[in-house]
Amino acid sequence: MEGKRVIGWLARDPSGHLSPFSFSLRKVEPEDVLFKVLYCGMDHTDLHQIRSEIHPPTYPLVLGHEVVGEVMELGSKVKKFKVGDIVGVGGLVGSCGECFCCISNMENYCNGRIPTYNGIYKDGSPTQGGYSSAMVVHQKFVIKIPTNLALEQSAPLLCASVTAYSPLKQFRNSCKVMRARILGLGGVGHFGVLIAKAMGHHVTVISSSDKKRLEALEHWGTDDYVVSSNVAEMERASNSLDYILDTVLVFHPLNSYIPLLKIDGKLILVGAASKPLQVDPLELILGSFIGSVKETQEVVDFWVEKGFKSMIEVVKMDYVNKAFERMERK
Repeated sequence: MEGKRVIGWLARDPSGHLSPFSFSLRKVEPEDVLFKVLYCGMDHTDLHQIRSEIHPPTYPLVLGHEVVGEVMELGSKVKKFKVGDIVGVGGLVGSCGECFCCISNMENYCNGRIPTYNGIYKDGSPTQGGYSSAMVVHQKFVIKIPTNLALEQSAPLLCASVTAYSPLKQFRNSCKVMRARILGLGGVGHFGVLIAKAMGHHVTVISSSDKKRLEALEHWGTDDYVVSSNVAEMERASNSLDYILDTVLVFHPLNSYIPLLKIDGKLILVGAASKPLQVDPLELILGSFIGSVKETQEVVDFWVEKGFKSMIEVVKMDYVNKAFERMERK
């Protein structure tokens, strides 16, 4: 049965152009939360998805998976939220609920996970994202946004930030100073820097050019900055790192970075590159997608605890196509 009629901004083909569209949400079930969308992040993954560069899309498609809103209606079994609460939804709106991953708060690894858009609910209806005026989501996949966190700041925490936080939390209580390199200083990359520094790690940014050096060192407080094409700088870093967080969204060779890791060092890939990456197996012999709902709540609370401010720009919904054009040029 159909529910509330809403307005969404959707893609009808791989051109990437979005336009307004009226559609019906699903009916609010006993464990559902209906909320009015207040903010929704624009993620580079949205560009890949809309252009069929990852996970072939089913059009028409309403994007958006960093969604912040105000609760308007609750199902009869929802007890942890109330009308008027500010809530958030990230990259998932469903999973099987029964496998080891689901019962271990790792539903992002469930084989039956349901993405916030371009997915299929268990009843066969398509999922549509947060570029819309409202959403209906099962309470399991909704988190509470703290009252002392600015709403526009909270949106990117629901995907980009937790994408960095999820793999880095394993190092949070390390008894030694971890030596880390963040590969790429974009959306996920700047979150990686903030989180790693807050955990007490020695953080270096690796980038393909020198243009973000000042930003990395002075604005984000990194300890060092290395240009990947500088052979001497790369050689000096050989066998020195506990981990590399690779956030790069385009094709790039991995062989240059593996020698930087210590024995038992970790190369953590979280960038959704649109083409397969390549690695020489000899380098390995010699030498995330997103976070769970629990981790998403943790990173939001972590943001409040540390008083961080995300690197964001707030735009109106009718500016979305221009914003995507600007995003592509960066």
